Amino acid sequence: MVVTILIWLIEAYVVVLLLRAVLSWFPIHGDSPLAQLQRGLVAATEPVLAPVRRVLPPLQIGGTGIDLSMIVVVILLEVIARII
Repeated sequence: MVVTILIWLIEAYVVVLLLRAVLSWFPIHGDSPLAQLQRGLVAATEPVLAPVRRVLPPLQIGGTGIDLSMIVVVILLEVIARII
C-alpha cells in the first residue's frame, strides 16, 4: 500500500515536471491564466531542479544552452520508482 502511494507520488511529480517543460516552450504573459499555473509549477519543481542545475550546468550548443536538469531528474525518479 505504501509502496503504491510512493510510486504514484513519483509519477505525479514527473507529470508536473513535464507540464513545466511543455509550458516553457510557449510565451505566457503575466496576465494570462496560465501564468499562475506556470508560477505554481516552477515553485513545485525548482527546489529539485536547482541543485541538479548547480552540478550539471546547461549544455552550450552554439548560442543556446540546453538545460539537462529536467531530463536527469525524470530519469532518476523513474529509476527510483522501478527500484521501489
